[in-house]
Amino acid sequence: MDTTGGEKKTSWPEVVGLPVKEAKEIILKDMPGADIVVLPVGAIVTQELNPNRVRIFVDTVAQTPRVG
Repeated sequence: MDTTGGEKKTSWPEVVGLPVKEAKEIILKDMPGADIVVLPVGAIVTQELNPNRVRIFVDTVAQTPRVG
């Protein structure tokens, strides 16, 4: 669904491949009250419906992991 015709947008395929920060900004522009949760791909999640929650699943390492 999109925001035309007064319907609430429920997915954002246009943010696939974007940095998390940018994706959050786009989602919050369409749904200001969204509770955005960032999770690793494959994370175990609960099945209950929360109409304010938007989950972003990520799977890439952005920086070199280091000890310390």
